[in-house]
Amino acid sequence: MNLLKNKYAWVFTSIVLGLGYVVSCTKNDQVLGVTTTTNSSTLISKKITTGPTIDGIIDPMWDNAAKINVVPQVPDPGNGLFAGYIGETYPATLRSMYDGTSIYFLAEWADAEKSVATATWYFNPAANTAGKTGWAQEPTSKSFDANGVLLRDGFGEDKLAMLWNIDNSTPKFITQTCYASCHVFTPYLDYSVTPAVLKSNANSGNHYTNGANEKIDMWWAHLSKDLVNNQMDDNYQDWAGGPGVTNLTGGSGNGRHVDGITVSGASATWPYAPTYTTTPVQGSSNNRQTLKLDGTGASVTVPMWFIPGATNYYYIKASDTLAGGNARKITGVSSTGSLTYNGGTIEPSIGSDYLQIPGAYGGDGAKCIPSYIASPLINERADITCAAVYTGSGWVVEYKRLLKTSDVLKQDVDFSSLQDQPFGIAIWNKSNNQHGIKPNLLLKFEK
Repeated sequence: MNLLKNKYAWVFTSIVLGLGYVVSCTKNDQVLGVTTTTNSSTLISKKITTGPTIDGIIDPMWDNAAKINVVPQVPDPGNGLFAGYIGETYPATLRSMYDGTSIYFLAEWADAEKSVATATWYFNPAANTAGKTGWAQEPTSKSFDANGVLLRDGFGEDKLAMLWNIDNSTPKFITQTCYASCHVFTPYLDYSVTPAVLKSNANSGNHYTNGANEKIDMWWAHLSKDLVNNQMDDNYQDWAGGPGVTNLTGGSGNGRHVDGITVSGASATWPYAPTYTTTPVQGSSNNRQTLKLDGTGASVTVPMWFIPGATNYYYIKASDTLAGGNARKITGVSSTGSLTYNGGTIEPSIGSDYLQIPGAYGGDGAKCIPSYIASPLINERADITCAAVYTGSGWVVEYKRLLKTSDVLKQDVDFSSLQDQPFGIAIWNKSNNQHGIKPNLLLKFEK
């Protein structure tokens, strides 16, 4: 969850990411389910014997779990990063249940549009000039001209995230929850000039905690990429080397990591930032490659894989890129924009299948190519099962995790003691970084 702060009361942290035209809908009757709803900041997890099926369909047993209303709002970080979204709200409801092994959550919110096609590849004939290609990707968030006029709607992703304090290791989380790891306005020393000058952070503010032993658990549901495999990405946040790193990098020290990687050492030069182990290939990856025009000309970026004949598709499974799969690898691009592959060519200028639909809110042609390849999450990143259904007027997101995972790296929150747990939630609406935030929530277990 990216979290930032405005100059008055916000401390906001942004995730380097990633994920828009946002609909601020407050019609509670568009969200499924009829149970007692409160505006309390306390979510009561109801004790049950056997949990629901995680399929995004609301089982009747959820009617016994009280809802709480939450209203994540997009804050003003004061640096223009959220321009076009500031102040928008995404009202939602939350419910929770737990049994002897697992905890379950149900989130619902109204959304006038299902946004799952992210940064789609399209062809622009006007941009296909000498030494360049007309192949490009849609923006992941709204783009504006110098006068603030919307040029193009965002092609980001609907997302949901939650943050938890691991072993109560982060003291500020108790009162600040989501904002405990934000450092968007942390001053830093700019060493690009001599003598170094203290500056405020004007561009970004990635998550990192305030001490070497502080960690935060981050659950992150991409309602496109990870839902392909019914998963929610399990991440964590740590110190990222602390102020010494942010002094060097301009206040953007990134303490967000995928579960399973750990500190492996430190860089050989000042400020000796930590280095991390690597993780096996998993999750989503960019469907992108660099090829030379006509085989020998200028290097250009084009899609890597596509599925012949497929229409209105927003992802390619990694299994389809293997031998015998449905996807085909693009092996060449001509100066006219034509793409070649084993079995044929794509002629993007013929018809409108690969073109943008004009207008700020225009879409893309039916055969425009997805921006990512989807692989299942594995090992420590695969702790959370998640399913989501778009109802036509909003999202129903259902997910579960073991009360206590097999984690030995202190990268997961442990619910097994049934102690109260502060948390925060964020919702993205067709955007990449820009999102609404609701901090200072509390999970309590019915005993």
